[in-house]
Amino acid sequence: MTGRSRARRRPSGSDQGAHWISYSDMMASLLIVFVLAVVYSVYQYYQMLDLKTQQLNAQQAELDKAMITLVEREEEVETLNVTLMGKQEELATIQIQLDEQQSELNAAQTALKTKEEEQEKLQLQLIAQQDQLAEQTDKLNAMQVVLQAQKTEMQNQQKRLDDLVGVRTKIIQDLTLALNQANLKATVDKDTGDIVLDSAVFFDVNSNTIKDSGQQLLARFLPVYLGVLMSEEYVDYVGEIVIEGHTDTAGSYMSNLKLSQNRALSVAEYCLQLPGLSSRQIKLMQELMTAKGRSFSDPVYNKDGTVNMDASRRVEFKFRLKDSEMIDEMNRILSEME
Repeated sequence: MTGRSRARRRPSGSDQGAHWISYSDMMASLLIVFVLAVVYSVYQYYQMLDLKTQQLNAQQAELDKAMITLVEREEEVETLNVTLMGKQEELATIQIQLDEQQSELNAAQTALKTKEEEQEKLQLQLIAQQDQLAEQTDKLNAMQVVLQAQKTEMQNQQKRLDDLVGVRTKIIQDLTLALNQANLKATVDKDTGDIVLDSAVFFDVNSNTIKDSGQQLLARFLPVYLGVLMSEEYVDYVGEIVIEGHTDTAGSYMSNLKLSQNRALSVAEYCLQLPGLSSRQIKLMQELMTAKGRSFSDPVYNKDGTVNMDASRRVEFKFRLKDSEMIDEMNRILSEME
C-alpha cells in the first residue's frame, strides 16, 4: 500500500517527475555514448585489426619472399659450397703440381749449379787449352820456320834427286848401248842397271875357280862396263860397284853362302888383275868395288814356279850412286807424304 501510495505521490509532484525524466535521458544518453564509444572502439579495433592483418599479410608476403630468397641463397650457398669444394680440390691439385714443379725447380737449380760448376771447370780447361794452344802456336811457328828451311833443303835435294835419277837412267841407257855395240849378251835391269852374267860360263858346279870362258867374258865385259861408269860424265856420281855371287838351292845355306862369297871374290880378284885396265881404273875399282855372297837367298824361278837351277847360279854386277842412300830415304819420305 505504501508503494502504491508512493507511486501515486510521484505524479502529484511535478518537479520530482521531471527530475527522473532528465536522469533517465541522461542515462540513455550515456548509454548511447557508451554504445557509440564501444561501437567506435570496435570499429577502431576492427579497422586496426584489418590494418594489422594487412600489415601481417604484407609482412607474411615479405617473409615468404625472404624465405624464398633465403632458400635461393641457401641453394646459392650450397652451389657455392660445391664450387668451393671443387675449387679446393683444384687448389689441392694445383698445390700438388706446384709442389712437383718446386721439386723440379729445385732439381733444375741443382742441375744448373752442377752445370755452372762444370762450365767453370770447362772454362778453366779452356783457358789452359788456350795457353797450350798459344804455346803450340809458338812451337808451330817455330816448326814452320824449320819446315820452311827443310822445304828449301828438300827442294834442293829434290833437284839433286831428279839429277841423280836422270843420271841413273842415262847410265843404264849408255850401258845397254855399249854392251849391245860390243856384242855382249848381258841382261841390264832397266830400273836399277844391275847386270846378270851366267854363272855357268864362269864356274863349274860347286867350284869357285873361273873357267877360261868366264875369263874371256870378263875380259870383254869389264872394259865396256868400266868405260861407262868411270867416264868423266859419270865417275863423280858412282859410289860403289858390287859383285854379287848367287847359287842354286841345292845344299845348305851356309855351304852355298861360302861358295857364292868365294865366287864373288874370285871375280873381283880377276877384275883387279885384268890386263888392259888403266891404273886409274884399277885404283877406282879398289876404292869402289865390293864382293858379296848371297847363297840361294835370291833364286831365279821358272814360269811354273819351280827354281831354275842353272839361271840361279849367276854373277851380278851392280852399281850404287853416291847419294843412293839419300835417294832411298827421300823416296821413303815422299811415299809417306803421298
